[in-house]
Amino acid sequence: MSQRGLIYSFVAKGTVVLADHTSYSGNFSTIAVQCLQKLPSNSCKYTNSCDGHTFNFLFDSGFVFLAVADESMGRVIPFVFLERVKDDFKQRYGDSIKTDGPHPLADDEDEDDDLFEDRFNIAYNLDREFGPRLKEHMQYCMNHPDEISKLSRIQSEGSNNRGQRNNDG
Repeated sequence: MSQRGLIYSFVAKGTVVLADHTSYSGNFSTIAVQCLQKLPSNSCKYTNSCDGHTFNFLFDSGFVFLAVADESMGRVIPFVFLERVKDDFKQRYGDSIKTDGPHPLADDEDEDDDLFEDRFNIAYNLDREFGPRLKEHMQYCMNHPDEISKLSRIQSEGSNNRGQRNNDG
C-alpha cells in the first residue's frame, strides 16, 4: 500500500460531526464515527488501528478532533496536526465555546434564532467554514515533516510535564 499520509479529519462536539475533510474516497468517515461512538470517556488522546490506517482522536472541552492516517506514518504527525486544528478551532470559536449563552447573532425578536443556539449541535454546521481549514492544516503538516517533528518533541515534553494521559487502542 502506498503511503497517503493524512487521509481524513473531522471536528465533532460529542458524537456530532461539525466539519470534515478528505481528498480520498473510502469509508473513513463511517469507521471514524463508529469509533467515536465507542471511545473510552476517560481519554485525552486515543488511537485505533484498522485496515492499515490509524484513527487518532484528541479530546478537549467536549470537542473531539480526529485524524485518519496511513498506519506507516505513526502517530507524531497526526497528533501535531490535531493540536494545530484544536488551537485554530478554539481561536475561531472560543467565545462561542466558553459561553453557554446565546450566539452573538441571536436576538430576542427573531424566532429563527434557534439555529444560532444549536451551532455546535447540528451535524456539519461548520463544514463550509472550517472544512477548508482542516484541508490547509493537513497539507501543511504533510509538507513540513521536519517542523512537525520538532513540534512533537516540544508537545511531548509539555505533555509529560502535565502528566497527560495517553491511551492506545
